Amino acid sequence: MVVNVNENYSNIQNNYLFVEIARRVEKYQEENPDADLIKMGIGDVTRPLTKTVIKAFHDAVDEMGAAETFRGYGPEQGYDFLIEDVIKNDFEPLGIELKNSEVFISDGAKCDTGNFQELFSQDNIIAVTDPVYPVYVDSNVMAGRSGKACDDGFYEKIVYLPCTSENNFVPALPEEDVDIIYLCFPNNPTGTTLTKDQLKVWVDYAKENDALILFDAAYEAFISTENVPHSIYEIEGAKEVAVEFRSYSKVAGFTGTRCGYCVVPEEVYVKNKSGECVQLNPLWNRRQSTKFNGVSYPVQRAAQAIYTEEGKKEIQENLDYYMANAKVIRESLEKIGLEVYGGIDSPYIWFKTPNNIDSWTFFDILLDQAHVVSTPGAGFGPSGEGYIRLTAFNTYEKTVEAMERISELEF
Repeated sequence: MVVNVNENYSNIQNNYLFVEIARRVEKYQEENPDADLIKMGIGDVTRPLTKTVIKAFHDAVDEMGAAETFRGYGPEQGYDFLIEDVIKNDFEPLGIELKNSEVFISDGAKCDTGNFQELFSQDNIIAVTDPVYPVYVDSNVMAGRSGKACDDGFYEKIVYLPCTSENNFVPALPEEDVDIIYLCFPNNPTGTTLTKDQLKVWVDYAKENDALILFDAAYEAFISTENVPHSIYEIEGAKEVAVEFRSYSKVAGFTGTRCGYCVVPEEVYVKNKSGECVQLNPLWNRRQSTKFNGVSYPVQRAAQAIYTEEGKKEIQENLDYYMANAKVIRESLEKIGLEVYGGIDSPYIWFKTPNNIDSWTFFDILLDQAHVVSTPGAGFGPSGEGYIRLTAFNTYEKTVEAMERISELEF
């Protein structure tokens, strides 16, 4: 017997970006064992879980070790104690009202943004900003919505919305009809943001064109600029046309702990083959109930601790620490004459390579000559060519050292 493979997987271009970076770094380290590499590529944090989070984690684990407080399967949608704190702390201060049934606790935004496309038929037209977080594109390639990869790096059936210095990283509305739009702001990888008025353009477009916005707000906690929305639901009418994804990975150091959530308002409707409108919320609930057993109880208790008075102080200290790193990176790169973006409302810094050097070549230069691991912009899509992304998630000392090394390079 021969089992037929899902041929859509053969359409995926190259390895997953960060797997390819890891492969190259590992090869370089093997060939240069004495090289002291500073990693500023993948967006992984370095500061440990805070004391308040750890205490809640330990207490919950202790509960699991006693018969009277042990918990087995939890609700696939998440425990109410965490959902209620999410609504109270993340949305009510913004003037946004949500029901418990509209918030789904998950193991992170990567899984949610990758899995959410399962709810939609294969013939939907997908639009993505370019450059873009690879999961949005790759998951739709796997599902068969992309068509084949073209020689220029684009997929034939995906609509790309370029975000470059030429348009100030503000994507233009699509010229053709699209059904599902992926937006991420503060943006990964560019670190740029939209104002409320700029985001309203997209909400209005979605309402007028029966489109759905999948809004990744994983980095909203880093926003410090006024008039930059923390949630798409700050925009009037967004609850009718948008799903929002959030993550504790960068905010609270949960990259290895895994917890986040998504919001699926009950006002969001999609159409079936007969043209009838059906609620999206129950569909996602059905998907999660079938394929996901929920985030563990100790992890959800740890996440809840973020919302305590002491937890908020600790988390803000971490955010301030990383944004101090971002400032060092941004100012250092600007000082040597590079064109730099991001690093103000985001832990990502996006800069143009000098002398029009291509992204992967400059990645190799930074690795070989400065022993700094970066992320080539081309890995995020064709419009990322000629850019490099650095993250602010290393230690302050390593960040300063990395910038000193890069500043000494001659281009």
